[in-house]
Amino acid sequence: MPMRTNQEYKNAALDRLRGNWKPAVLATLIYVFVALIIIGAFEFPSITLDVEQNLGLFCGLAGGMALLELFVLYPLMVGYENAIRLLYERRDNDVTRNMKDITLANYGHKLWGMFLYGLKIALWTLLFYIPGIVMSFAYAMTPYILEEHPEISGWDASTRSREMMKGHKFDLFYLYLSFIGWFFLAILTAGIGLLWLSPYVDAAKAAFYNDLKAECGELAPTGE
Repeated sequence: MPMRTNQEYKNAALDRLRGNWKPAVLATLIYVFVALIIIGAFEFPSITLDVEQNLGLFCGLAGGMALLELFVLYPLMVGYENAIRLLYERRDNDVTRNMKDITLANYGHKLWGMFLYGLKIALWTLLFYIPGIVMSFAYAMTPYILEEHPEISGWDASTRSREMMKGHKFDLFYLYLSFIGWFFLAILTAGIGLLWLSPYVDAAKAAFYNDLKAECGELAPTGE
């Protein structure tokens, strides 16, 4: 099955979201709310600190934020992206419940897999920003693989993503780039429009992932 065009991915995403925007936006709102709480827990105290005089407290807050991101946001990212994938693949519009269930199921495996995912990108970024950005696309399918293939180790999940994305990293970048106009329009709404844009982008990414699976010889879900 050949990879589709950006417009075909976007049309497929809109087809799945039609009539299902409300649950998709609600799940996105919850995801963003949790992220803002975690970021706010670090940002609000830190802006009042004299970093030189309160270095220990500042480092403690930074470390606490990193742990919250690891133990909460990373697994929740797996839950959110896969809930949108299920909406795309099965038209399962119970997005919020699916996000919660997927986040908590096999939690340790997903936590470890996403920790390695972040670590690999961070190590590539140490070489320079561009290699880090490139490898973030190489490892982009890791959240899906962790959920769909719990038998694969956390390390191998990101490796599998890298193998699937060979020759397709720019394709995914180009797909994301095609949403740039919608991104700027969403910013003009004080960011509120991102609640609609995020599931739109992730549904298109799920369609992209399904084509990758078909190309790699995995059975794609029915209803394509």
